[in-house]
Amino acid sequence: MYETLTYTGGIHKHEEMKELIEDLGGFVLQENVSQMDLVLNLAVPIEDVDRVKEKAKELLGTIKVAPMAGTEIAIISPTLARQHLPHSACDISEYLRRYGAKDNMIGLSRGAGKGISRISEDEKKLIEEHDLAVFALGSFRECITNKTHLFERIEIPVIVTGAPEIDLKDIPGADAYVSGLGRIPRRLKRGENIRALKKLVEVVEDILDKRRREISDDPPIVPSILVKREIENQIPAINEVYSPLPVVSQLRGVRVKLKYDDYHNEIEDVIVNDRRLGDISEVVKSKMYGYTLVKLLSETSII
Repeated sequence: MYETLTYTGGIHKHEEMKELIEDLGGFVLQENVSQMDLVLNLAVPIEDVDRVKEKAKELLGTIKVAPMAGTEIAIISPTLARQHLPHSACDISEYLRRYGAKDNMIGLSRGAGKGISRISEDEKKLIEEHDLAVFALGSFRECITNKTHLFERIEIPVIVTGAPEIDLKDIPGADAYVSGLGRIPRRLKRGENIRALKKLVEVVEDILDKRRREISDDPPIVPSILVKREIENQIPAINEVYSPLPVVSQLRGVRVKLKYDDYHNEIEDVIVNDRRLGDISEVVKSKMYGYTLVKLLSETSII
């Protein structure tokens, strides 16, 4: 079992932390460098967490639990117009990243208006490539309750945010509703906004924990974080990807930011624990820029 952590510190001697993680059999899930500051999302064997904390203290850095690390979350806004973006949706996205999540912002092409709002089949499939979806909706009750068709058939867990207090039974298709996060024409910096964001984090963590427990009943043949490392080690083209996080870990697979048409055969031939990746997963073309999506098969699906 692994514990997901976030290490924050300086870039000076940060290689010592990465070497320790490798020696312990752990993984670096994500690395972000901003000038002289470094943030690492890590997966570490539970029994070795104290050693990592000691090393962080030695390097004058900090360690905290990152319950969302190793997941990919979609933040959906009804449109890309300024009445929906950037304030609330962007701040939700930024806040979830602080807890280790890899999130993507998606604006629907026809989400504006109670009467004409729609979601296309391609948009639905793109959202379902993630582990969880957060729909950032508006400030009026009718704006939310009349748009439930946008998410009621989404097959991954859905959290809806909005300004008013609404009973969850009035929002069919949603797994949870978080109030206090409507359309606000400023950054979410006030006390009530921060409290709403913290509530959202709690709800996301609870749903992801529940999802992990469900997966543990019939887990993937190999963990996604191990697949991530082997793809990075065995496919040289990954080193030429300039997009942040070329291989994204998910609960049941990975997203590889290489074109499916050019690289899917090479990805299928990656060896993980003496098994060919194509034999223990479904490798498909993503709706996101034609990338490659690896969906790991469960233990009971292969005899």
